[in-house]
Amino acid sequence: MVDHDEGSEIDPLCDPEERRVLYAALDSFRQYRQAAHYNITHLRRQSFYSLPSAHMDLLASEPFSLPKTLDAVDVAIDVNADIADTVLALGLNMYGIDPESTEWHGAATSQDMDKVRSTIRQLYRDWAAEGISEREACYKPILAGLNKAFKHVTPAKRSHVSVLVPGAGLGRLAFELSNAGYAMEGNEISYHQLLVSNWILNYTSGPKSHSVYPWALGFSNHTHRSHQLQKVQVPDVWPSEELDKSCNDLQAELHAYQRMSMSSGDFCVLYKEPRYEAAFDAVTTCFFIDTAPNLIAYIETVRHCIKPGGVWVNLGPLLWHFEGGSPDKKSSSSSASSEAGRVNQDRNRGIGESGSFELADNEVIKLIEHLGFQIVEHDPVVGEAGYIQDPRSMLQNMYKPSFWMARKI
Repeated sequence: MVDHDEGSEIDPLCDPEERRVLYAALDSFRQYRQAAHYNITHLRRQSFYSLPSAHMDLLASEPFSLPKTLDAVDVAIDVNADIADTVLALGLNMYGIDPESTEWHGAATSQDMDKVRSTIRQLYRDWAAEGISEREACYKPILAGLNKAFKHVTPAKRSHVSVLVPGAGLGRLAFELSNAGYAMEGNEISYHQLLVSNWILNYTSGPKSHSVYPWALGFSNHTHRSHQLQKVQVPDVWPSEELDKSCNDLQAELHAYQRMSMSSGDFCVLYKEPRYEAAFDAVTTCFFIDTAPNLIAYIETVRHCIKPGGVWVNLGPLLWHFEGGSPDKKSSSSSASSEAGRVNQDRNRGIGESGSFELADNEVIKLIEHLGFQIVEHDPVVGEAGYIQDPRSMLQNMYKPSFWMARKI
């Protein structure tokens, strides 16, 4: 079992603002089924039956069969909603919330509903076999960089190398690092992501035990209707089985369950605490640093919690989420870190502080050097990477992320 801790050691139900954010996340999973059926298919049926009769008859016949398409989308929504319901039940149990209570009902905002849809869709990227190209483009260089930095450590002894993964999202990068033998602590601020990662890492019953329709809720840019209704199976590998196997293969001194954990909380607050000073041998960030309104705060936090001589391995683009003073709301292009609640300055005392700026890649490198790191490797264009991208879509959003590795001086 992967330990999902409150990194701040504060019961979220005891803090009014934290409780509000948690309730909103839980409520968004509760509402997923009804909201998707209403917004995705019900309103489209209304529009369809408002067409002139001749047009409606034409589109109802082969090869268009639009009513049948809407029926198929309803089926897909229910399959996705089964996951949402499971995650909700686990979340209520995790936080000791009475399922019969309605205190948390109606807490979700439109942003929370967007987030639950994007989080379920993110299962394609992180835990479906079909998302392997995205994972290899992003996670593989990070793991290779980490292995290079600690090449003097045998795989069996990597459990002595502690790695922090801020913005851990659905936990795939954290899982891969732990599977490679490292002692890993993931950090995530989004309850949406934490709830789903808890389910996928701890409560799935086997490989490919659940179905997801990642593209069913969108009707644009499909070259074939079957692409919209693509079904994928998750998880592509069963985490507990894979971790057991890797521990045996690596002859690891510590089992993965003893060296893999997840924390929740604001990265810039939690990991500046005295207990985390020089606590980690390495920090890995993937599609994360551009979530910072103030990148200096992120760098200072990494510098605080990493050991002297420790390495920071980063890969990602620079889609600054706070450009223009507000976070980017396009979930399909967001990082694995949380979007929900970032603008709340009471909850996010670190990333929610006032002020923001945006830098180019070369300026990021100079800033990191200025703040106490030595750049040991830098590739400003490491390749191309999508982010929850249907490879068959008529619209392709591709990043050319930067890769760098820095060592704390």
